[in-house]
This record gives sequence, structure tokens and C-alpha cells, in this order.
Amino acid sequence: MIGAAAQTLPVTAGPVLPLYRELRSVGLDPKQVYKIREAAIDRDDVHLFLNDGVIAFTQTTGGKITGAYFEGDGEVLVRPPDRRERASLGLFTGQGVLEERFSAVYLRFNDDTADELRQYVRPGDDDTSFAARHDESARRLATMDAMRLAISFTSLPASVAPGDLAPPPDRLLHARVVSGRLGNFDVYFDTRAPEQIVVGQVTAANDIAYYDLWMSFPLRALRKEVLPRPRSHGPTGPAYTRDAFGVSGYDIHAAIDQSLNLSADATLVGTVRQSGSRIVMFELSRYLQLKSVVMDGQSLEFIQNETVEGSELARHGNDQVAIVFPQPLTLGAKLQLSFNYAGSVLSDAGGGLFYVGARGTWYPNRGIAMANYDISFRFPDSFTLVATGKQLSLLQDNGEYLGHWISDGPVPIAGFNLGRYIKTSATAGDVTVNSYATRGVENDMPRSQQIVPAPTSPSAMNPEGVASAPVSASVSAPAPVASGISLAKRAAASITSLESMFGPFPFSSLSLTQRPGQDSQGWPGIIFLSSYVYLTSEERAAAHVPQADSVLYAEVMMPHEVAHQWFGDRVSWSSYHEQWLLEAIANYAAIMLVEPRRPADAQLILQAYRDLLVRKSKDGLANVDAGPVTLGIRLSSSKFPRGYEVITYGRGTWLIHMLREMFRDASRTSENPEGSDEVFLGLLRSIYERYQGREITNADFQAQVEAVLPRSLWFENRRSLDWFFDVWVNGTVLPRFEIKDAKFAPGATPSVSATIRQIDAPDDMVTSVPVYGVIGDTKVYLGRVFAEGSETRFTLPLSPGVKRLLLDPNQTVLTAP
Repeated sequence: MIGAAAQTLPVTAGPVLPLYRELRSVGLDPKQVYKIREAAIDRDDVHLFLNDGVIAFTQTTGGKITGAYFEGDGEVLVRPPDRRERASLGLFTGQGVLEERFSAVYLRFNDDTADELRQYVRPGDDDTSFAARHDESARRLATMDAMRLAISFTSLPASVAPGDLAPPPDRLLHARVVSGRLGNFDVYFDTRAPEQIVVGQVTAANDIAYYDLWMSFPLRALRKEVLPRPRSHGPTGPAYTRDAFGVSGYDIHAAIDQSLNLSADATLVGTVRQSGSRIVMFELSRYLQLKSVVMDGQSLEFIQNETVEGSELARHGNDQVAIVFPQPLTLGAKLQLSFNYAGSVLSDAGGGLFYVGARGTWYPNRGIAMANYDISFRFPDSFTLVATGKQLSLLQDNGEYLGHWISDGPVPIAGFNLGRYIKTSATAGDVTVNSYATRGVENDMPRSQQIVPAPTSPSAMNPEGVASAPVSASVSAPAPVASGISLAKRAAASITSLESMFGPFPFSSLSLTQRPGQDSQGWPGIIFLSSYVYLTSEERAAAHVPQADSVLYAEVMMPHEVAHQWFGDRVSWSSYHEQWLLEAIANYAAIMLVEPRRPADAQLILQAYRDLLVRKSKDGLANVDAGPVTLGIRLSSSKFPRGYEVITYGRGTWLIHMLREMFRDASRTSENPEGSDEVFLGLLRSIYERYQGREITNADFQAQVEAVLPRSLWFENRRSLDWFFDVWVNGTVLPRFEIKDAKFAPGATPSVSATIRQIDAPDDMVTSVPVYGVIGDTKVYLGRVFAEGSETRFTLPLSPGVKRLLLDPNQTVLTAP
């Protein structure tokens, strides 16, 4: 026990670690074991039924019961609210509604659930034996929700600023269910979670643990509202305390020694956005040991690297630290926190390259959110260090460099890279582009044969994990530094071209830094660029890189990351549901840059993405079935380990392509028969101008597209793209189209009537399909038709000489190959 009267709940003063540790190890109370029948727990869309069995409550913590273990006959019922969540549930369980009997369930709660259940209990038999039999399991499972409960039991009711959305009362119910058919799985009802109802399961595949999210959605009341701020990303920070504290600025002084150990002092300033919290969560690498946290000269209690097990570890990892304040936070208070920490987060990959494992958690942060950064690094002068922001100075002192960087206004995240680089430069107007490359590549550079890697995670396009093949010994060793000046010039050219699409470059400079591995990432003012991009076409050929992959490394990956400087680094996503949008816009913009110079290569990339979507796993599942783009990180699961990359870059890129081509066709005139990109590019510019420095939602994006929707693209005489977002964006459909029963009507105003069939499509699917006529060897655009359901009859004006029709010959609609 944590003590008698001194630690009654809530614990609004004094140390919290004893409370947390007791919550983490609490066992069953042999004096509170009962028979139970016909009990029900209802929480919004979550329904648990304890039909008949035995229940043991946990020991009290601060006078409160926080859990129970039930064994017997039970049932859980959760109805997903929409087609997307039904399909997700069906992928993992084979059913559209979770209605499952169970033989046991471990419950954890922060409310009056124990009292609620007492009305259904009666004295039991052999109480001591039941508690003893299940006590070890209960103590092990107690670790999962200990921090969440500690947050509840140290907080006061929250208040918010006028006009902000007041949070619902703090209520948690977590059920770890034991099912004979589905195994062990979790059902969460948590009013402080980004999405309050979550159902999922820890699953192992190829010796890797995944947390498969079967369903995740908001409460009924919240589903009906348009929230005034992001639910699970942006300034909201880590789950559970996401609205408590917003950081507006970072001042970080870091040092790296010859052994690659990092030590740092980071000062954060910000504002309390929601009162009542006493514990606030921050992200910080598990490999960095936090030594102290100070506020106003007072040392704060913190909890780091305590044991985390089970679903909590799988869902969140343990790159988090809990900061405990002396008392609950007050709305609007300005806070300054100073963190001192050290550890090893860098590794030597060989070839003069170093890998920063904690790319986004090398400093304490509240998640990806806009803030200003002032960063200095002290490091050995045998290295070059490149960091986010504008470099103000670089001084040499006794075998070390001291560099100073500041961000060009608020940015969502900050990073750095280290290596034995050689610098080359180019310019794009007033923007300086610096390329940092080494004389070699990493020691274990993979030579996997893939198919079109995604720009920020190339290995996604190798879902089968093809074994590496070393480069032939007769081929000279790659020398990336030779490509440095060429890449700098190409990046400068990309900036110039993208400025014509989006507007002025958002930052004063851009640094390209070679990094080991196959993936690349574009962060504010700095791009972590895969060694593969630095290879020549001959070196990639010697490594047996397939043609589509070679095109992507040579033509798409770097411009994609440059495009992220606008979409991703100045415009951010509101939640994981929107991450696809920023990736797809950046990726498609890069393909648009390739298109005028190498149209066949642009088409090759699109075709490779489409082929990948229909590729099947060893279990016979097509990649497209991983889910819609709006599932974001949930797409990567035990069934589809690379699902996020395959769907986000593959399907996402095609969705932007479809929108662009619809706008192009709508702009066709007799004077401009091929159409133009004026409206589409204007749309991208207006989105950037409106949302720079902010987060965007899918609903925001839809509204912006609809605002400029040409009349010819109105379905059923409505300026709405519900049909596109409901089925194409929020679905997984990959249809085929056929045309039949064409009847040509000659005369003064010739026309043609025909029927379009949508195959392998839901009944409510609508598609804008371009129809062409054939005159000899020439294809003539006739118009677009809204195909609805399985068959649609249409009539279009006919150009003289047309005797045959074609559907979408230029492949502007995502269809099955």
C-alpha cells in the first residue's frame, strides 16, 4: 500500500512514483471474490456482458478499486460506426460486428465500475483459491494501464479557454478479453484517448510483434461534431495528456563526443492549454537517460523507463517520460522546463556515415507540433553536423566545432545528421542548397531486389523480403560524393519548379545529407537522403536494382522530399488519418516534375504502384486489402507489415492523380483540347497558403477541392465530392471497367449511347470515367461519364468518323491491371 491517509486519491501533491508503482503491480484481493450473473457494462458503443462466473476485484489503491478478473461465460459487443471500421474489423476477425463470447476478462478502470458490478454479485466458494490462481496474471496485466490510471488519480477536472471544446469526464475501461476463437485481445473505452474506442490485439509475425488495430473511432457524441482542433496529432501531443501543455519554443544545447554519446540541456517554453493535469507525457528516446527536470529552480519528479509490457508497449513503445508537476496545472499558465539528459543514440554505419536512431526523440517533445527552435551542437571537428534551421555560426575550438542553428519560424519537428561529409552547394534564387555526401556507402548497404520503393520507406516495395545480393567484386566501390554537386543542382532545380506549383520556398536554405539505409525523409530545411540516391545509374545497375526502383531513386525520391518542405513541414497533418495526404501530394508533385522530361518514367512509376497494390502475400491477401489510405499507420499490421507504405504511396499517389486528371479534362476547350493544370495547381497553392503553419484534415482538403470544382464534375447537380471520398479515399476498391452496347446515331448532331460496367465494385460506387472515340490511329476525347453502380447508360456528342469507343486509354483512373 502507498500509505494511509497521506495518499488518498486524488494525489494532488507529493511524490507520484509510489502510486504509479502500486498501480503497476496491484494484485487480486482474496477477500473480494464473488459469484456473478447477468452483469452488464455499457460504455457508449462498448458492451460487456458477464453472464455467469466468478469475479475477483483488485486490492484497493488509495482506497479505490481499479480492476477485476472474471472467469466464466461472457460476451463482448462493439459495433463499428462506418464502412471503413467494419472492413478493418473484418480483415482481422472475419466479421463486420465484434460479437464474441469469452471465457475470461481482466478489467481495469478509473471510475465506479466496481460499485456498478457489485449489484450483480453474491458470495462465492473457494475465494482464496480463485484469487491465488489468477493473481500472477492480474499483476502482470496491471502494468498496461498504470500510467493512465496515475494520470487520472493525480488530476483535477479539466477546464479550457472560452470557445475551446471541453473534454468529457475522465473515464477509462480497459478489457483484456480471452476468446477461444480470436485469442487474447483488448477493448478500450477511454475518454482521454485521441479516439476513445479502440479494439486491437498483439500479434507476432516473422518474429516481430505488431499491435493490430481492429477498430479505432470516437464516441458517438464526438462523431457528430466538427472538432475545433486536431484529435490525435499536431499540438495535441502524446495521448492522455495531449491537450495539457503546448510547447511554443525549444532552446537546446547538445554535445556529441568522440564515442558518439550525446548529452544535452533542453529548455522548453509553452502554455497550459487545459487545466487539471499533474502528469504530462513527453517523448524521449529510451536510450537517453533523463537526469533532471527543473521548473522555476525547482526539481520536478519524473518517471522514465519503468517496465512497460503487453499491449501498452506494442501500441506506444516506451520512448516516453512522465513529468510530474508539484500541483495540477492552471489554465493559461506559462511554463519553462529545463531537461538535462544523456545517452547513446548514434551508431557508426561505416563509410563515414552515422545513424541517428532517435531521429525524432533525441530531445523531449510533445509530438509533432509547430514550434520555434534554437539549437547549438558541440561536436568533434573530424565530423560534419547538419541540423534543422538556418546556421548562424560555426566556430572551431580546441578540436571541436560549436554550431548554432535557428528555425525559419515555427516548424513541426527538428533533427540533425552526422557524418564525415564533403559539402557541395548550388542556389535556387535566394535559397542555398548544400549537399553533404561521403566518399563511401555504409558497410552493410543492402542490395535487395525490390519493386518501386516508397520515397520515405523504400523497403515497403519489397514486402516479401527478398534476400540481399552483394555487388559484383568487379564493380568499383560506389563514391557518393561524386554525385553531391549534381544532387545539389537538381534539388535547386526542383525548388524552382515546385515554387511555381506551391509558392515561395518556405525556408532560407536546404541541406541534403546522405544517410545509411533505403529510406529518405524530408524535415524542415534538411533532407535525410538514402545512399541509393547518391549512386549513379551504373552503380544501381551493378546492384541489380530493377528499372522502376532505379527511376524512383534517380528521379522521384529527392524531389519528393523537397516537396515535403511545403507539404509536411509547413502544412502538417491533423491526425494519422491525414498523413497519406501530405505524402501523396509530395509524391505526386515529384512525379509531375518527371513527366515533362521523361513521360515514360512517370507512367512506369504509376504502373508499378498499381501492380504492387494487387500483389498477393504468401497468405493470398492482396496488398490493396490492407485498408484505405485514411487508416494511416494502422495499415502496417501482422497481415500487411508494409501496408502503410504500400497504400499511402501507391493508392495515395493514384488518388491525387485521379483528381488532377479530372480537373484537366474539365478544362478542355476547342482552343485548348488537351486541357491544363491551372485549376489543379491553383488548388495546391491555395491549400498551402491557407494551411501553412497549421494542420489539415481530410474534411478540410475535401472542402478546398469542392470550392473550385468545375460544373462538369458535379455529380447529380451537386458541388460535392462525397462520392470520391466515401468510396475511393475511404475504401479499398480496385475495379475494372467495360463498355458495351454502343449505338452510334449519325446526323446533324451525331451522338453515341453505350453502357459502362463497373466490375468488382460496391453498388454505391461512383467513378468519373473518361470516354474516348477512335478515328484511325487517333484517340479523341469525348467527355467524362459518372459511372454509378454496376451499369450506367450514357449518351455523348460524337466527333465525325468515330466508330469505336475506349474507356480511359491514358490510365487516369485507378483500376485493376
